[in-house]
Amino acid sequence: MQQSMYTAMFGAMTQEHRLNIIANNLANVNTTGYKRDRQAFKDVFEHYAHDDIREPMMHLRSKPLFPAPDYYAKPRIAVSKIEFTQGSLKQTNNELDVAVSGDGFFKVRSGDGKDYYTRNGAFSMTAEGQLVDGVGNAVLGEGGPIELPPNTRISIDGLGNISADGDVIDTLQFVDIVDLEGLQKFGNSYYEPVAEGSAVERPVENGTIAQGYLEAPNVEVVTEMVNMIETQRAFEAYQKVISTTGETDTKAIMKVGSNQ
Repeated sequence: MQQSMYTAMFGAMTQEHRLNIIANNLANVNTTGYKRDRQAFKDVFEHYAHDDIREPMMHLRSKPLFPAPDYYAKPRIAVSKIEFTQGSLKQTNNELDVAVSGDGFFKVRSGDGKDYYTRNGAFSMTAEGQLVDGVGNAVLGEGGPIELPPNTRISIDGLGNISADGDVIDTLQFVDIVDLEGLQKFGNSYYEPVAEGSAVERPVENGTIAQGYLEAPNVEVVTEMVNMIETQRAFEAYQKVISTTGETDTKAIMKVGSNQ
């Protein structure tokens, strides 16, 4: 009975974790360039060394002294990863909005000097002429933070070359990562290396930049809602197992106590 209680408890905990992930995906359904999180679960079967020890028997017809050991399952998270599939492109006609089509990331630098990768290309220009993202982090070009000349027409081509009134002034740092598993989220729009050296950059081969567009998140509301309903039903089933096991334990204890 205790084993079923433990199994149900771990099952309920994993479903709770899954529900939090789904809720976070739904909360970012309007976040530009957001990539959904995805988990997969598995059952881990507990196995102890003493499970293989056979009890001594006086002869072949002897009954075992104790019940045979059983394996019991504990649901565990098997895979937790960011799903880097392409989001749809939305046209904005803003000359400072850029979207990635295919592979690749922009690079921005925070106020404390740390660089991040992002696919949120909702950029703007400060009063001083610096190109920044939505929270004020500097957008990086080949020469560092990008400065735009005032009162000029800005155009950005598919490779990230920035032109002001037809003259190329800089190029967006547009890079790909060799192994995307080496990235982890920082906030809802940024990515950073999981560990030092885990995010190895390389030139983008299968990606371009589209000016005047933004990339929508790759979250499908209907799919997430279906997943949420499925998760809630599984959680309720585990709760039922926990309560039923508790009631069974209580009845067993009361019955044993009444016989003494």
